[in-house]
Amino acid sequence: MRMLHTMLRVGDMQRSIHFYTEVMGMKVLREEEYPEAEFSLAFVGYGDEESNTVIELTYNWGTDSYDLGNGFGHIAIAVPDAVAACEQIKQRGGKVIREAGPMMHGTIVLAFIEDPDGYKIELIERD
Repeated sequence: MRMLHTMLRVGDMQRSIHFYTEVMGMKVLREEEYPEAEFSLAFVGYGDEESNTVIELTYNWGTDSYDLGNGFGHIAIAVPDAVAACEQIKQRGGKVIREAGPMMHGTIVLAFIEDPDGYKIELIERD
């Protein structure tokens, strides 16, 4: 077994694709339209779907926002330098909601950012 993807419902597909590609540096791996069901999908990630876990962005036509609820936590992404990653994300128009620093009660360096729909993304510093 292997994790394939995490699905996020988004309010504006082009805005989300821009964020995940231009701000986070991912690539659009594939896009699909389902006119009869009125939704669109875009799969984004850092590598191919055969060997990497990716994000499935789902846009339900005519729905521009969602109540995120309190059950979903965050997506985690490894970065070599959390401080530098935060600076790059800010320069590209991204929103840092917790600057890079040690985890409370630990030594792991992490930061949190937020995508355009309010989903949290944790950046964890790893070699």
